[in-house]
Amino acid sequence: MLLFCTLQGGLMAQGGMPVEQGKEEKAVTAAVESLRKAMIDPNKEVLEKLTMPQLSYGHSNGLVQSQAEFVEVLTSGKSDFVSIDLSAQTINVVGQTALVRHILSATTNDGGKPGQVKLSILLVWQKQKGEWRLLARQAVKVQPAP
Repeated sequence: MLLFCTLQGGLMAQGGMPVEQGKEEKAVTAAVESLRKAMIDPNKEVLEKLTMPQLSYGHSNGLVQSQAEFVEVLTSGKSDFVSIDLSAQTINVVGQTALVRHILSATTNDGGKPGQVKLSILLVWQKQKGEWRLLARQAVKVQPAP
């Protein structure tokens, strides 16, 4: 199966103007991209390395998962991402913490049922031992324009 996935946009300043990424922002961008790929082609070791044991992974329907639950639903195929596109991404690094916002558009095949999702995502990353790891994630559904 051929998967089409892109990271669109880039780092934007408030007001939507592109800005040059610094070293930490580039490292966070790489971590986000690694997570995106790991959610499409899940591997337990990779997902556990990218996330913290204290992970709080919030879904748009109110469900909140631990690291173990997040990894299990992906590696078991209960949650199946066929493709994930990220756009309108912003990154704000404050010390050892990074706040990432983006729009996630995905094609899913959960339980053999094809679907589409478009979500606004907030990711909270923490740098530990030189590596950026996901501490928290919250999603909300993107509302159509009136």
